[in-house]
Amino acid sequence: MTEHYFSEGVPATEAERRPQRVDLGGSTVTVETAGGVFSPGGLDKATAILLDEVPAPPPSGTAVDLGCGWGPIALAMALRSPGLDVLAVDVNERALDLTRRNAASLGCERVRAIRPDDVPDDLEVDLLWSNPPIRVGKAALHELLSMWLPRLTPAGEAWLVVGKNLGADSLQRWIGDELALVCTREASSKGFRVLRVTH
Repeated sequence: MTEHYFSEGVPATEAERRPQRVDLGGSTVTVETAGGVFSPGGLDKATAILLDEVPAPPPSGTAVDLGCGWGPIALAMALRSPGLDVLAVDVNERALDLTRRNAASLGCERVRAIRPDDVPDDLEVDLLWSNPPIRVGKAALHELLSMWLPRLTPAGEAWLVVGKNLGADSLQRWIGDELALVCTREASSKGFRVLRVTH
């Protein structure tokens, strides 16, 4: 069976990990990536667009990077707002291990990389940034967003980047119709839409 980045995975060995220089929303840093996670070759185009388009995170509160991969979004949040508590959430243990390693090497002490099952049921989120795992399929994606977007605090915001050809416009309508949240298109670049979700 082929292993996908949204599979459970196992931590990468030292030989499998490779350094990458990346720009994370204004900070050029060296991180480790590995095969078996999303975008092992460095920062993907969609995430780069998201990081270019989002406003600065708040100085404190709780933020989530949903589907964190090796951690670019969580790390960008933490580097831009060191007082923010950042949860990097993924089902892939290899991704979580890489995120932990990258956070430690960059001094991002408030980043916690955890599995979705380890998130408290009563968690409220001030900010959620995500390049969501579209390839899991529409039903699984809708279930994932149905679990996370309603956790936004009354003043909370979610920012998502989705390919136009991967259903960004229909996802925008679905969030408004099914979750009764306000979903606006904030940017469109290189075939991707950046969506903002609020109450």
